[in-house]
Amino acid sequence: MPARNDPHFPDFSTFVDSVNATDHEQFTAARPTARVGAEEFDAMRAHVQSLYSGIEDVPHSFVDDNGQVFDCVPVEQQPALRGMIEDPAVPGDAPAAPGPRLTPQSLPLRPQLRSDRIDKFGHAMSCPPGTVALRRVTLDELARRGTLRNFFQKSPLGTGQHPRLSPPIQAGVHKYAHAYQVAGNLGGHSFVNVWDPNVGDQVFSLSQHWYAGGSPVQTVECGYQVYPGKYGTTQPCLFIYWTADGYQNTGCYNHDCSAFVQTNSAWAFGGTLGPVSVSGGAQYELEVAWYFNGGNWWLYLGGTSASNAVGYYPGSLFGSGPLASGSASDVDYGGEVVDNTAWPPMGSGAFAEAGWQFAAYHRDVYYYPTAGGAAEASLTASQPSPSCYTCAVNHAAAPWNEYFFYGGPGGTGCE
Repeated sequence: MPARNDPHFPDFSTFVDSVNATDHEQFTAARPTARVGAEEFDAMRAHVQSLYSGIEDVPHSFVDDNGQVFDCVPVEQQPALRGMIEDPAVPGDAPAAPGPRLTPQSLPLRPQLRSDRIDKFGHAMSCPPGTVALRRVTLDELARRGTLRNFFQKSPLGTGQHPRLSPPIQAGVHKYAHAYQVAGNLGGHSFVNVWDPNVGDQVFSLSQHWYAGGSPVQTVECGYQVYPGKYGTTQPCLFIYWTADGYQNTGCYNHDCSAFVQTNSAWAFGGTLGPVSVSGGAQYELEVAWYFNGGNWWLYLGGTSASNAVGYYPGSLFGSGPLASGSASDVDYGGEVVDNTAWPPMGSGAFAEAGWQFAAYHRDVYYYPTAGGAAEASLTASQPSPSCYTCAVNHAAAPWNEYFFYGGPGGTGCE
């Protein structure tokens, strides 16, 4: 536990006091390059205050290798549960995988938060029982996005979009190489091969799951993302995202707004993932699954048993839309990059045809039909910018089953 009087550690109570005490004039005087008006600053400060209102005690905090602070917050005091009378929902096992599963050649990523990991202050990078790690959201991070709504959006270059179901309102910003299936579903599963694509001055590069339906589209999403402008690192970070209205007025990353209910203390959204895969060498992967059960979209990491459930998006977030009842119509997996002049590498930076140990992949892709159980996916590849990114779907015996390679080097000619 960090010492309360440690002048070098960013103590939680000191952080909250500083937010409460800072006004627009003080904030901009200390940051001459800040371009945020007084009214917008007040909205940002009110949002940060709302995230931490009612948190009565943070028994432990730590800093990751990139200087991001994580606070161990009692489960019932996290923003998405604050004011709720009922206890958090309890997960069950996701349906059993279809067919046999064999040990792969690749290596599984361990949960990020472990007592054997120590930060630069000597604090364990883990949370006590009954708490979950929330990445600390600061006024500086919000101010970099200009407005509160911009902060919630998936991309700093405007609203987000889904690779297949949204109209191409930002065709020159988002680029994809992905594989999808149109099927009524309650979620699905894959092993996501983890790399650290070289994002320089570009915005981000990611690999993820999308489960989507409706118009405007509703989604639940999870994967890894290299997004230096948000996380302050060029390492891949674990992320989640959601939207109930086509990315227009709802949605946010991680715990940036009051949406996701986390129940498992082993993972930290916004925290880095590692080790990462090596070209021609060891391959690392993260098992990811979403499953709609009991009115909630449950996320599983590292396995599909109840003990692997990390938390859930309540179905109530989606109003009267299809995801409120688990009626997703599309399963989608793969890569997305964002920029507007020169796009970053995706996956390993190699095209799909480079194959095993060189190109990024998703393997053992299956989904949960609305009728119950689990079914092997039958994916269709999509590569709208083949000069920069490609995707190739295949099927093999276990442990690969339905799988695809994807990715590419990016560049300036990504039409």
